[in-house]
Amino acid sequence: MAQRAGKSRVRSQKLTKGKGKRYDGDFSKFKKKEEEPTRTPVQRKNKVMEQAAKNSTIQLSKDGTMRLNKYIAHAGVCSRREADKLIETGAITINGKIVTELGHKVKRGDKVHLDGQLLRAEQLQYVLLNKPKGFVTTTDDPQARKTVMDLIKQACNERIYPVGRLDLKTTGLLLFTNDGDLAKKLTHPKHRVRKVYHVYLDKALTKNDMLRIAEGIELEDGVLNVDKISYVEDVKSKQEIGIQIHSGKNRIVRRLFEHLGYEVVKLDRVVFAGLTKKDLPRGKWRHLTAKELDFLKII
Repeated sequence: MAQRAGKSRVRSQKLTKGKGKRYDGDFSKFKKKEEEPTRTPVQRKNKVMEQAAKNSTIQLSKDGTMRLNKYIAHAGVCSRREADKLIETGAITINGKIVTELGHKVKRGDKVHLDGQLLRAEQLQYVLLNKPKGFVTTTDDPQARKTVMDLIKQACNERIYPVGRLDLKTTGLLLFTNDGDLAKKLTHPKHRVRKVYHVYLDKALTKNDMLRIAEGIELEDGVLNVDKISYVEDVKSKQEIGIQIHSGKNRIVRRLFEHLGYEVVKLDRVVFAGLTKKDLPRGKWRHLTAKELDFLKII
């Protein structure tokens, strides 16, 4: 078991999560499965669509208004906090008049513009993709490479954006949304959103190097402290590693192992903010369920 330096000592090469349970790269196994009623394929599809519709409903006040910063966030421009800054600088007009009042409420029929561009409050959408390799995480690529947007273009009519990024060769979970507030929260370091990766190395990771990683490795942009790390169970070569981090720095997992002289042959993100790849094949997407969305909003 490889653990963070401190109170615990090394007892084996498996990292445990909870008493008597072994971590093998997918923490979703430790969640108690809830029994669900058996549904036909049509019923399952209808249920997913019903939940997606519920997730995407715009919440108006009883008087049919919406705070201006929330309206801007729902238009997919930015988070509400960033919208406040736009309002204060006079970049927002409503019906042709500049509005700098932070608490201003938008009424039905109002025309809101940002620097002359008309904004429309959209339905909020939340789409989870199991990204294959060979796609860049960007909305537009000047080199005309395939982008993740090509994979989710049929998901909804609203324009949604990736939360964070996975590099060209990295596979796994990638969330898309037009909810600026949630995207901001999931990418901000203070919320310590957990990400679990299955790492395939070009050679066996030594026990000493695993302990070094567990204690914290200093890279060119600061010290990386991992949350958990272990060998993947039943892989004798010890070339497959499970690692949990909360850092969102660019190429952080690849840079970590390269720093110690290893090449990452394959990298797959298997958990993101509690979301898993269960029943989501590579290259496919799905809308988040109401339960998953509720969980993300309390992070």
